[in-house]
Amino acid sequence: MNFLNKYGWLLCTIAMIGDLVVSLILSFFYKGYSSTKMSISALGNPSSPVRVPFNLWMILEGLLFLSAIPAIYKGYNSVSGGLTKVLVVFIAAFAIGACIFTGFFSVNESKDVVTTASKIHGAGSAIGFMLFLFVPLLLAILSLKSSESGMGIISIVCFVISLVFFVLFVMSDKPEFKDTFIQNEGLWQRLNLIFMYLPLIIISIKNIRS
Repeated sequence: MNFLNKYGWLLCTIAMIGDLVVSLILSFFYKGYSSTKMSISALGNPSSPVRVPFNLWMILEGLLFLSAIPAIYKGYNSVSGGLTKVLVVFIAAFAIGACIFTGFFSVNESKDVVTTASKIHGAGSAIGFMLFLFVPLLLAILSLKSSESGMGIISIVCFVISLVFFVLFVMSDKPEFKDTFIQNEGLWQRLNLIFMYLPLIIISIKNIRS
């Protein structure tokens, strides 16, 4: 059982670190792609030269998150069953809406082109991101209830910072911010992900090593 528990936390770690690393590596093979100005999901658009590996990775990433849920649930259920259920539902929603849906329903290179696939992608991704945004806050509460004050403080700080970057990410798409520093959609998305993931990465590594 301990082996299966560590295996789950390992899958969770791979999903989060892989999300950042895989998109960075694939960006080098997409001429004209800007990691600061373009969203990660743009790597999977129909005209992208890395569309296939990117979309396959996004599906795999979602499955990795889903596979990690039993370990996450077991790790916190004894602390608070209700909060833990909310936590795993939020993670599952992100895995399906922002990862698996991204692999099956691609956005277009230009946001002016709207298709059924891009609408499904947009809805799934928006819901997934908004829910996962509160994962650090839930982890903070669970950590504090477990008398892990250090982890609780780190999680709260990460929640606040990720919230700031999420707001900037949303604002970057607005016409009034065109040609300003705020339009760096890709930069804000990546920074948002880093701080959303950081508490769970720390907790995952801690559980793998214990």
